[in-house]
Amino acid sequence: MAQILLYYSPYRYYGYGYGGMDSTYMLVMIALLAVMLLGIIVQAALNSTFKKYSRIPSKCGRTAADIAGEVLYRNGCNTSITQISGSLTDHYNPKTNTVALSEPVHSSTSVAALAVALHELGHVMQYKDGYTPIKIRNSILPAANIGSRIAPLIVIIGLFMSSFNISMIGVILYSAVLGFQLVTLPVEFNASSRALHMLESGGYLQRDELPGAKRVLRMAAMTYVVGTLATLVSLLRLLLIASGTRRRR
Repeated sequence: MAQILLYYSPYRYYGYGYGGMDSTYMLVMIALLAVMLLGIIVQAALNSTFKKYSRIPSKCGRTAADIAGEVLYRNGCNTSITQISGSLTDHYNPKTNTVALSEPVHSSTSVAALAVALHELGHVMQYKDGYTPIKIRNSILPAANIGSRIAPLIVIIGLFMSSFNISMIGVILYSAVLGFQLVTLPVEFNASSRALHMLESGGYLQRDELPGAKRVLRMAAMTYVVGTLATLVSLLRLLLIASGTRRRR
């Protein structure tokens, strides 16, 4: 609802008229639509890549859950593994110290399943090693959660009150969302790098199987890149609207 109100706000009609800044706002909206389209394309490519390598069984013949359990044991981790519904819903929950593997991954022996499972173990190892970016991400998380929920609403309040300062509070809060996503990028790329190393060093995937695992993880990482771009454009949009409240005073 807040996003709808922002789009149909008075700012579009009498903040800047139909001149310079209004055209800038429209360019930002076009960029936002372009990023949304890119997100759809990337998600479709991820699904296609995952399905392709889900049909290729690994030569080791072991399930993702079995290998994940062995890797955790070798590294002295008491992390539990559980199965969850859905596809590509795999994640690591540090609060419960649980790796949740989706149905197409948990009991599969495919190249794609092993890559996804070991990626989640990469996050486990990040916490175990005290990986700095993940510490930074966790410190930003509370502000990012607040910003994602109420920042657009605060900008709306500032807009209707013609208060630049109030609108800027919303912009600053939303910038925490961008900061969170920016620091998430090295976290995700590092988890994928760790996954590939564990798959190769443990002998779970042969040299000719690794390119397939890399493609799956690369496409998964691209979804985070697109998400970051979308947040950046949304932040620019909020900033333009906040600037409009100052010019209307």
